[in-house]
Amino acid sequence: MAEQTFTIKQAAEQTGISEDTIRFYEKIMLLPRAERKENGHRVYRKEDIYRIKLISCLKKTGMPLEAMQPFLAASADTDSVKYPALVDQLRSQREYIVNQISSLQQIVDFIDIKLQEGRPRQECSDQSQDDDLEEHKEKAKTNPISVVEMSYFSTSAKRDKLPNSIR
Repeated sequence: MAEQTFTIKQAAEQTGISEDTIRFYEKIMLLPRAERKENGHRVYRKEDIYRIKLISCLKKTGMPLEAMQPFLAASADTDSVKYPALVDQLRSQREYIVNQISSLQQIVDFIDIKLQEGRPRQECSDQSQDDDLEEHKEKAKTNPISVVEMSYFSTSAKRDKLPNSIR
């Protein structure tokens, strides 16, 4: 049974990354140069798809492309304990994201209060506004998933199983 391969168009569809961006990632060596068919068309494998998704995930954290290289250089089946600096960097990136979420939540809360003030209400006390804000905050609470918990270094990556947070 032959290994499944993908065209650049199929890789773009599976990852949500444009063909031009995939070519750019190859050019700056975040992705290894794709193998080519006899007609010159690029050929991608499941490992390449996983790597593109990993780049996309790291990019969404706000990590600069230059900073991603060490993460991508680490083998997908290597235990993260062997890379404490990378784990610390992921923790730092996670903290940055959590702080961004907190700041954005404050903005959403402010907007919600302003929208609520514009609606006719039966009760107009400050206590009512405080209760509305607390109720909104309770509804908005979520348990963030640690970036470290995403198992970038797990053996599941070899089997093309990605954590839900990367999909």
